[in-house]
Parts: sequence; C-alpha cells; structure tokens
Amino acid sequence: MRKRTQAREAALQVLYLLDLLGEGVLGELDAVLRWLLEPTQTDPSVAQFARALVTGTWEQRAELDRRIRSIAEHWDLDRMAVVDRSVLRLAAYELLFGSDVPDKVAINEAIDLAKRFSTADSGAFVNGILDKIRVQKEGGK
Repeated sequence: MRKRTQAREAALQVLYLLDLLGEGVLGELDAVLRWLLEPTQTDPSVAQFARALVTGTWEQRAELDRRIRSIAEHWDLDRMAVVDRSVLRLAAYELLFGSDVPDKVAINEAIDLAKRFSTADSGAFVNGILDKIRVQKEGGK
C-alpha cells in the first residue's frame, strides 16, 4: 500500500474518533497515529501527512460541513454514517485546501476509503458529493 494511502487511512480513523469522542483525541494524536501506523510503516513522513490531514480537516470542519451540506441535498450531515461523513470531510479538505494533491487522486482515494470502511453504496455517494465540490471549486477559479 502506498504511503499516502496509509496516511489517509490513519487520518480517517482519527477523524472518526474525533467525531465520536470529541477534541480530547487531539491531545493524543501522535500516540494514536503511532499506534495505527507502527505495525506497517516506519517512515515518519506518513505520520506527518496523516497528522496534517487530521489537524487541517478538523480546523476547517465548519467550512467543510457547510460545503457538504449545501451539496448533499436530502441528506442531513448529522444523519450520515460517521465513516461517510469523515471520508467526505477528509477528501473535501484535500480538494479545497490541499495544494499538492490532484483532485482526481483525492476523490479516488476517498471512494476507495468509503468502499473499504463503509457500505457498498458509500463509494457512489461519496463520489457524487465530492465531484460536485470539485465542480464548484473549478467554477470559482
């Protein structure tokens, strides 16, 4: 598995914990990332990228949630599966605030995460919302 994919998986798991348990998780972020990544990854850049994704996504979650809400018609953000909501926030963060990740990569990675960690229908759901965010972003340029 690629390093950035591993980092995204770890970031998703931390964002899931943050959504369920609250900001107290941030105080243990480095320890949680070590625990998640240690069995498979010793490259410190993986944990650094995961940390940047988690902190950036969490800091921007009000804006990310606003964007997701505006697109996810007939879907209340609070009623979405926690995994789907976390995947959407993470990928929307990369689309809107990440400068070194191509949009297609961010969307494809999110679809893969949704398929792996959520339901069979989650990949299509995530793809639809993220593609609309991408289109809005490109229209704003």
